[in-house]
Amino acid sequence: MDRRQFLVTAAAGVLGGTALAAPAIAQAKTRIRVGYLHTLAVDGQIWTGMDRGSFDKQGLELELRQFNTGLELFQALIGGSLDVLATGAVVSNFPARGQGKVFLINDIEVATAQLWVRSDQGITSFADLKGKRIATTTGTTAHVFLDKALRANNVDPKEVELVNQAMPAAVTAFISGAVPAVALWVPFNITVRDKVPGAVKLTDASAYYPQAAIMGGWAASNTYYDANKDALARLIAGWAEANDHLIAHSEEALEALQKAHYGQTPLSDLKEQFGAQKMFTSQQWKPMYADGTVTKWLQQSTDFFMANAGIKEFTPASSYFDSSLYLKTVA
Repeated sequence: MDRRQFLVTAAAGVLGGTALAAPAIAQAKTRIRVGYLHTLAVDGQIWTGMDRGSFDKQGLELELRQFNTGLELFQALIGGSLDVLATGAVVSNFPARGQGKVFLINDIEVATAQLWVRSDQGITSFADLKGKRIATTTGTTAHVFLDKALRANNVDPKEVELVNQAMPAAVTAFISGAVPAVALWVPFNITVRDKVPGAVKLTDASAYYPQAAIMGGWAASNTYYDANKDALARLIAGWAEANDHLIAHSEEALEALQKAHYGQTPLSDLKEQFGAQKMFTSQQWKPMYADGTVTKWLQQSTDFFMANAGIKEFTPASSYFDSSLYLKTVA
């Protein structure tokens, strides 16, 4: 489904108390084709910024298009139908293959990835998973998390049978009892909790933070990145204003998001999703960009994706992640 919204206005230079390096005058609107996933950890700042006019102030016209998975997003980016995208852990995958440049991080999906098991099938610990089937969507945030969780609990990923399905199908398989375990991301946990009262959340990604972190963020196509640094800087500026508002006024912001964009999701569930992600203000992100923390976390996920794909030579995060645009923009 295509969702198109167009915003045009002059750029602004002050961001809720945080000064941003932005053009003094936006002489013409700049159109950016943006792909995104409709999950709070990915599009929370997008919709907050759209509704509050944060991108409008930067002279940007965002053409939004919703996708179901990060894999589909990157296929569209590589194919030329998108300029930039916002996604989850997949942001550490394709850029390492030379397909896209990462320039902005949304948040850490600190507890959005979760492993649920069925106690009625005798699964109550990691040891019980050996030889069992686990449903998930490979190449995604849930897959990265599952691999780390298994290894951290002395289970070789080769000792389980991975069932690769689209997440709705994986969750359905778990609910029906076809598989005794599922590695998922929120909000699918709510469906599992409601449909399988005896289901147990064995762990979530927060158990491995801060030593490891699964991050979601933004990437631009190689050609767009090379030719449109100014537009990307203004996108960062608009994002930063929306991000800081979402953190400082979370109750108000979540209520607005629920009414306008998450009508099928109860506010209590949306708040639960919000609590599952770790956010930082635009200023708090700065030292993590500057000291290499973000690069290290991206590299951890990249190493998993490349090893899983059997790719030995790839672009490291230090090359595919550009921290300079953010550091120059958020003053």
